[in-house]
Amino acid sequence: MLLYLSDFFNSVPFRGFLAFFLALILALSFGGKLINFLHHHQAKGQPIREDGPQSHLLTKKGTPTMGGLLILGSAIISMLICADLHNSFVWISILVLLVYGLTGFVDDYVKVTKQTANAMTAKMKLFLQFTTALIAVWVISQATPENSRFELTFPWFKNFALNLSWFYIPFAMVVIAGASNAVNLSDGLDGLASGLLVVSFMVFAIVAYLCGTEFAPLFNIMPIPHTAEITIVCAAVIGGCVGFLWFNAPPAKVFMGDTGSLALGALLGTISVMTKHEILLAVVGGVFVIEALSVMIQVAYFKKTGGKRFFKMAPIHHHFEQLGWKETTVVIRFWIIAFILGLLGLTTFVEL
Repeated sequence: MLLYLSDFFNSVPFRGFLAFFLALILALSFGGKLINFLHHHQAKGQPIREDGPQSHLLTKKGTPTMGGLLILGSAIISMLICADLHNSFVWISILVLLVYGLTGFVDDYVKVTKQTANAMTAKMKLFLQFTTALIAVWVISQATPENSRFELTFPWFKNFALNLSWFYIPFAMVVIAGASNAVNLSDGLDGLASGLLVVSFMVFAIVAYLCGTEFAPLFNIMPIPHTAEITIVCAAVIGGCVGFLWFNAPPAKVFMGDTGSLALGALLGTISVMTKHEILLAVVGGVFVIEALSVMIQVAYFKKTGGKRFFKMAPIHHHFEQLGWKETTVVIRFWIIAFILGLLGLTTFVEL
């Protein structure tokens, strides 16, 4: 009986639930205190884009940023308590959160102190992102079985994998940095990014568990030893995001900022690399992909046509605002799309 209880309390599902609730409780407990602290040190709050929706200049002015500290802090504490700290994947996850979070924090700090929407240069930000991604990909590759180290898998086609050889490393770096920036671009409406992240991390919690357990052969997916522990990482982040959403729900009392969005996007990309489900990330995180593409299309079209706009405003969530959709309508409909894409992603375990 005691042995059974010991196995139960040490199991990944139990520790995952514990990580979720611990991060949630921490976020709810310290959210108000953090918001008061940020208000005290950010007299004018996050600077609002003057070229953005004009309503934001009225409704969001004075709202503090750097709320991502609440998610990162509660999630990392939860990971340190609930996860197996002998697992290298756990430490890489924490490293990615810390470095990308610090990069975003510096960016946010300059924005609020100088009251400018443009803080850290794009070149400097990309340099830090890709350098960290390189370290993460290298460690992940060394911890992955040699026969599948550089393979790229394709959702729904279980018997097909493409060996990219050493080209896999730059590819994986682009996945991590790209996911980081895509989530960052999606963080423009109250509750939008945090809700989308909850859905994506829920799907990858399931993916990580299946890839790292005896269930992998049953679903004919590539087994990756030790990735089951990433379920705890995902659960901790979900708990932190849900707790943050309590304060970020419209009207937001605090914004996530680059501190949270860059770090959480990078972690999502990192987990997709760990589990060899990079392409699945593009499906599950389809809203993030569309947000990023909308900016790329807008910029390219603007330059091509000498000043004309393809969308009324980019990222695309602002386009729908300009069409007359209420902010909450955009957020909830994007959440619904994300939920549908998440369910679609789970069908990857059905072999064609």
